[in-house]
Amino acid sequence: MDPSTIEIRPLATHAERQACFELQRSTWGDAFTDVVPVSILKVAQRIGGVAAGAFSSDGELLGFVFGLTGVERGRVVHWSDMLAVRPDARNIGLGRRLKEYQRQFVRTLGASVIYWTFDPLVARNAHLNFNRLGARLAEYIEDMYGVTDSVLHGGTPTDRLVVAWPTRDEDIDAAIAEAERTLDSADCRQSPVATPEWIAGAAGATILPHCIRVEIPANAESLFAHAPNIAAQWRQSVRFGMQWGLNAGYTVSAFFTDDEVERGYYLMTRQSRPLASNGRT
Repeated sequence: MDPSTIEIRPLATHAERQACFELQRSTWGDAFTDVVPVSILKVAQRIGGVAAGAFSSDGELLGFVFGLTGVERGRVVHWSDMLAVRPDARNIGLGRRLKEYQRQFVRTLGASVIYWTFDPLVARNAHLNFNRLGARLAEYIEDMYGVTDSVLHGGTPTDRLVVAWPTRDEDIDAAIAEAERTLDSADCRQSPVATPEWIAGAAGATILPHCIRVEIPANAESLFAHAPNIAAQWRQSVRFGMQWGLNAGYTVSAFFTDDEVERGYYLMTRQSRPLASNGRT
C-alpha cells in the first residue's frame, strides 16, 4: 500500500460516515456499545468537531479520527475521542497523519491543546504519544470507562492516561526533544523500576532518583484476548507504579521498549530535590 496515494479529509457523505461506524464495530467488536453513531459524526462536524478519514485512491476508508471541540476554563480545547486504522493499513504512519490533520484543523479554531486517553498497558500507543507526537501526561484515571464489553479491553478495568498535546509546533518540538534526550540517557534507561518492593524501600529516602521506570508488557493486546488474569495483574502493577510516581512529582518524559526482555518502560523524570519531613513532595 502506497501511503502517498492516501488522502486525509473530512467524512463528507452519509456512506463515508456509515463506513466509519462499521470500522468502529470491526475495531472494538460487535458487542461494543460506545460506538459513535452516524448522526453524531455529522452533527459534530457542524460545531467544530473533527470526523475525518484516511481514504485510499479508490475511496475506501482505511482509518478515521473523531473528536469534539469545547471550552475548558475559558479556553478552546479539543478532545480526541476515537482513532482507528484497519489492520491491513497499519504501520505506514496513518495514525500520526490523522492526528496531524486533527491538530491543524482545531488550531485554526483557536484550540490550544488536544486531549485524549489511551490504555497505559499498550506499548505502541505509548511510543506514538510520547516519543513521536510529543504529548504530555495530564492525568491518570482509574477505570475511566468502566469494565466494557469490548474484546480489546479483556474485561479489565479501563484505566487510562490522559495526555495533552499542544497545537503549537514549537511546544511539540520541545517535548519531542526532551523525549529524545531521555531516551539517550543510559541512567534513565537503567533507572529503578517502580515496583512495590522498590517503592517501600524508597519511602525512607531523603532524595529520590531523577528518573524511574514503570514497566509494562510488550504484548498487552494478546494478554487481553488470551490471558485476562495476567492482564489484570499488570493493570494493578502499572496503576500502583504510575500513581506513586505522579504523587512523588514525576512525569512521563519518554517511552522505551526493550526487545530483549519483551517489556516496555515509561521513563518518568523529576527535578531532584529533598523530600519533605513527612515524606511528601
